[in-house]
Amino acid sequence: MKLEDLKKIREKHQKDMILRDGDARIRVVVGMGTSGIAAGARETLRAFLQEIEKRNIADVIVTQAGERGLSSHEPIVTISEKGKPGIVYGNVTAEVARKIVAEHIVNGSPLSDYVLEVTE
Repeated sequence: MKLEDLKKIREKHQKDMILRDGDARIRVVVGMGTSGIAAGARETLRAFLQEIEKRNIADVIVTQAGERGLSSHEPIVTISEKGKPGIVYGNVTAEVARKIVAEHIVNGSPLSDYVLEVTE
């Protein structure tokens, strides 16, 4: 493999998995510890990124975190919105991630069926 091939792979990966950073209205944190990854957190993260990009939502940051100690509920996602309590979701598949974007992030209605915790 040549250096140019590696650069192309890196560019494609960065385009597919770009994580937004900075100051935003909402922060989405996907648990990417070992149990999260084993439970499908990579697909969950990818679904958030794709859905946010598809809807052209510019004021949302998507980041990663480690283990929370709730491996039976992985993948775990925390949604933090300025001025509102944080919502910790469990068992967030790619399909649920798309629903979270549509219902919680766009419409402001958390998905109660997947809420594990509400934080202050």
